[in-house]
Amino acid sequence: MTTTQPTPDQRSATRERPSARRTPTYAVGTRRHLDADEIAATGLRDRWYPILPSRMLEPGAMVPVRRLEVDWVLFRDAQGRVRMLEDRCPHRSAPLSVGQHLGDRIACAYHGVQVDGEGTVVSVPGMPGCALEGRRATISLEVVEAADTIFAFLPLTAESVPTPFVLPDRLSDPEVSWFGNFAEWAGPWRFYMDNVLDPMHGAFLHRNSHSMFGGDTSARFRIRETDRGFFFEKTDQRGVNFDWVEFVRGSMDYVDLEIPYGPGAGPGGVFGIVGMSTPIDRSTSAIFHWRTRRVSGWERETWRFLYRTTLEAKHWEVLEQDRLVLEALAGDADREEHLYQHDLGVSRIRRIYRADAVAQAEQLAAANA
Repeated sequence: MTTTQPTPDQRSATRERPSARRTPTYAVGTRRHLDADEIAATGLRDRWYPILPSRMLEPGAMVPVRRLEVDWVLFRDAQGRVRMLEDRCPHRSAPLSVGQHLGDRIACAYHGVQVDGEGTVVSVPGMPGCALEGRRATISLEVVEAADTIFAFLPLTAESVPTPFVLPDRLSDPEVSWFGNFAEWAGPWRFYMDNVLDPMHGAFLHRNSHSMFGGDTSARFRIRETDRGFFFEKTDQRGVNFDWVEFVRGSMDYVDLEIPYGPGAGPGGVFGIVGMSTPIDRSTSAIFHWRTRRVSGWERETWRFLYRTTLEAKHWEVLEQDRLVLEALAGDADREEHLYQHDLGVSRIRRIYRADAVAQAEQLAAANA
C-alpha cells in the first residue's frame, strides 16, 4: 500500500487553518488557567454576587471595582441602567475607567476607542471601519439592581448562562423593612462564611453587645438539612442569643439569621440579618448585610427612626468586633485548627465550597481537553 506524504505547503496550510486551532478556555476575565485552589481562594463562579451599593454609582460616573480578582468598571447608561464591563479596552488593555463617559458607552482615554454597555466596540476614531468595530470584544456581565444594591452574575466561562435572579426571602417580603450595610475587610472571603456559621462566637466575642449578652456560654449544636441548604442551630436554646443560622444556596449564596431584641429596641419582631461575602481578591472581601425587621404601619416608621438614631451605631460596633478578629487571623488560619462539635457548620460549608471549586476546575480542564 502506497501513502502520499503532504508537501510542506500542505502541512503549513493545515496548521494555519482556523478550524485546526483551539482557543483555550479560561475563567472569565482571568486570562489564565485556574485550579481548584485558586478558585477556592478567589471565589466560586457561575453565581450572582452583590457588587456595590447602588448609592455609590451616580449618573455620569464610572466606578472601578475589583471582584473575584478581576478589574471591572461600572457605569449607568443614558437610561440609568447599570452596566458592568471588564476594565480593559480591547485595543491595548488600557483601563476604561479612566476614559470618558459618553452616555451609552465609554471612550478609552488612550486612543479614543468607544465600547458600549454590551462590550461591543462601536467606534475606532483612529481607523474608522477597521475589523475591531462592531465586535463584542470586552467582557460584559449580566447585572440586576435590587435591594439598593448592584448584583452581577460572575460566569465561569464565556458559555455560562446566568441563573434566574431571586432575592433572599427577607429582602423580597413587603412586610419586612431593611437597611443595607457595606464594608470591605482585609481577609479572605471564606473567613466571613466560617464566622457566621459559628453562632457560638456570639456568646463570647459579642458578650457585651446590646443584643447578645444573654444565654449560656456552652451549647450543643445540630445540622438540619433543607431543600435549599441547611440550618446550624443550638439544640438547647432558642431566641436568646445568636442561636441559629441558615445557609442558603439560591441564585446567590447567603446566610440568614435572627438576633432577639429587648424592649428598648422599639416595636416589631426579632432582628434579622441577611449576609453575603463577595471576594475582591484572595486577601480582601466585600461584606454586605441587610439588617431587617418585620414591621408595618406606624411601627415601621418608628423602627426606622430608632434604627437611624440609636441602633445603627450599636450594630456597627458588633460588626467591628468581627472585622478586627477576622483581619487579625493568619491567611492560613483555617489550615491549622483543632475543631470540635460547635464547628460542624464550619466543616460543612468548607466541604461544600471545596467540592464546588474542584468541580469548576474540572469543568475548565474538560473544556480544554
